[in-house]
Amino acid sequence: MLHFWWLIFPLGGMIGGGVRAVTAANERRAERRLERFRIKQQTKIAVAEASGRGKVDQAAARREIGKVLQRHDLTDARWLDYEVDVAKLLDFPLMTDMRESLTAAFHRARGHADLLRPASADDLVGDRDAQVEYRDAVNDYVTAFDIAESEAIRRRRSDFSTEAQERLERAQRLLRVAADAAATPDERRSAYSKAQRELDGLVVLPAVTRASIERRIAGQLEA
Repeated sequence: MLHFWWLIFPLGGMIGGGVRAVTAANERRAERRLERFRIKQQTKIAVAEASGRGKVDQAAARREIGKVLQRHDLTDARWLDYEVDVAKLLDFPLMTDMRESLTAAFHRARGHADLLRPASADDLVGDRDAQVEYRDAVNDYVTAFDIAESEAIRRRRSDFSTEAQERLERAQRLLRVAADAAATPDERRSAYSKAQRELDGLVVLPAVTRASIERRIAGQLEA
């Protein structure tokens, strides 16, 4: 054995090299595990951030659509004031005169906005193109209504002859009698019939307006 003492040095070097190689390999494996862990954590964070942004974006979209729906409702309510108040409608007959370009534009815009209106804000969340299309349609509707109403208020009954204006006045008075609970059934029935004759050829009342008047008259006559 003593004759082979010189082998201790090369064998020692080989063993030391092997230990260092194993140590280095272990360190690389540890670094790879650490890197994989770091990547997983970064991925989780990115997914969480993206999910958070998505929730924020959806909430913002709902708020935006909600505001558009509110503008739509408010403009509908303004138009409903004319449909259910025939006296107001006869004061500003241009609002139902489809021969007027501004009036026709308003009613087209209203129909287009109604066509695109969602049942709820959630129906448009995630569809940016549909959101923009509906928002623009409501903007057009509001603008067209404002313009048509301003012109109707400016002109009032000025487009009608003196005789036609007198007929409108009589029709308003008769409709008030027809809706007056203090009047007798015969008076209400007669007043409504005469009012229709006065309006014939002058103003075409919207179907909703006619139905509202006739419903009130019928209810009062039955009572």
